[in-house]
Amino acid sequence: MTESQSNEQGIRWYAGQAWRDLLSVYYANTLTWRWLKSGALVFMAFFLWTGSSVLLSVKPDWTPLYYTMAYGFVLLVWGPLTHLVVVPLTIRLRRTAQHPITQTFARNSGKINLSIFFVFVVIFGTLTPGIMLLNFSPTDDGGAGEIEASGDVVCEFESPISCRVENAQGIDHVVVTSGGEVIATDDDPPFEVEFERADIGDTRTGLQFRVEFRNENDETIRQFVRTVPAE
Repeated sequence: MTESQSNEQGIRWYAGQAWRDLLSVYYANTLTWRWLKSGALVFMAFFLWTGSSVLLSVKPDWTPLYYTMAYGFVLLVWGPLTHLVVVPLTIRLRRTAQHPITQTFARNSGKINLSIFFVFVVIFGTLTPGIMLLNFSPTDDGGAGEIEASGDVVCEFESPISCRVENAQGIDHVVVTSGGEVIATDDDPPFEVEFERADIGDTRTGLQFRVEFRNENDETIRQFVRTVPAE
C-alpha cells in the first residue's frame, strides 16, 4: 500500500467516524438530549433569522441572506419538531415496525426529514412571505456623531405617500431616497414630504425607501428604512 493510499484511507476513516458521531448525537433520545438539541437549534435559528434580517435592512441587495433568514425561520420550528417528535418516533418504528413501507420509512426518516426541511427553506427563501420578515429601521451616524439629531418618522401609505418628522431636533433638512435616487426633500420644520409609489424602487422585501436626516453640509446624520405595505 502506497503512502497516498494510506492517507486516503485515514481521511475516509476520520470522515466516517465524524459522520457516525454526528448520527449518534442526532439519534440520542434521552429527555435531556432532546431538550439540549432543541434548545441549541432554537438559539442558532433565532440568531440566523434576526441576524439576516438586520443585515438585509441595511443591504437589501445581498440575496443569499434571504436563504439564511429562511433557514433560521424554518429551523425555529423544525429543530424542536425533529428532536422532540420525529427522532423518538423513528426509533420506536425501527423497533416495532413490521410493514415493509413503515420499515422503509423508519430506515430513511432522517433523509426524508432533511429533504422536506430544505424544500421549505428554498420555498421561504424564494418567496419571502411577510410572516418571515422583520422590519428593522437601522440608523446611521453618517460620520457626524457630534450632532445630536432626533425625531420620529411617521408615514402614511396613501396616494401620494407622505412622511413627516415629529419632535425634530438637530436636523437641517430631510431627504427621501430610493434606489440611490433622491425622490423628495424638505428644508423646513416640521419636515413633511410627499412622493408617488411609482418613484420607489422595488426590492425583495417590497417597495422600500429611506428617510434621511441631514445637516447643513448635506451629510446624513441619521436614516430610517421604510417598506411600503403591499396593496
